[in-house]
Amino acid sequence: MIAWDNIDTVLLDMDGTLLDLHFDNYFWVQHLPVKFAQFHDMEQAHALDHLNQHMQDKVGQLEWYCLDYWSDLTGLPIAKLKEDIAHKIQFRPHVQDFLQALKKAGKQSIIVTNAHRDSVNLKMKHTGLNKLVDTIISSHDYAYPKEEQNFWHALMENSPFDLQRTVLIDDSLPVLESARKYGFEHLLCICQPDSQKPKRDISQFRAVDQFSDIMPISHSSDKKHD
Repeated sequence: MIAWDNIDTVLLDMDGTLLDLHFDNYFWVQHLPVKFAQFHDMEQAHALDHLNQHMQDKVGQLEWYCLDYWSDLTGLPIAKLKEDIAHKIQFRPHVQDFLQALKKAGKQSIIVTNAHRDSVNLKMKHTGLNKLVDTIISSHDYAYPKEEQNFWHALMENSPFDLQRTVLIDDSLPVLESARKYGFEHLLCICQPDSQKPKRDISQFRAVDQFSDIMPISHSSDKKHD
């Protein structure tokens, strides 16, 4: 699926790609509405509707991913509330093996995520993911989400890479569409970002179920002697 001899750089999304999206879905759909309802003394269903309305207005925008924005809107310490369910932060299958294989194969690995830095830091604390990749870049560093072309322009300027020798792996179709528009040739979509939800049927992009299906092979291993 990936011609690794033609790839130098691997750009990797975080939530739904390297980490199970169940943590984030559970937080926004179940945990936060409960806390919001309690704080504002309202029914949980009403709280969820209220939050969903604001979320729909911000889909694909940087605010949608900004914990500071949601803290101001809800009156709640969003980053702190995420720590309450940190035990749900989990790797997707075979991720550690895949990232270690990238290093052994001499590939550069860069996380490019829309997650707010507070969320990134929480997940690094509980997974050690930062020790398995070369760099972590948040779209908040550039003030543009990955859905916008300006993000890719900023990324190329600050961390130059060869578009012809770079693969992006992401679970978001809008992000992959944005990357394709920018000029990426090597794009791969994750079929099942959330382990608690069914696998998706992806037709717009090449898709992968498990990282074990695309494991690179190191060329640095010792050759057998005759």
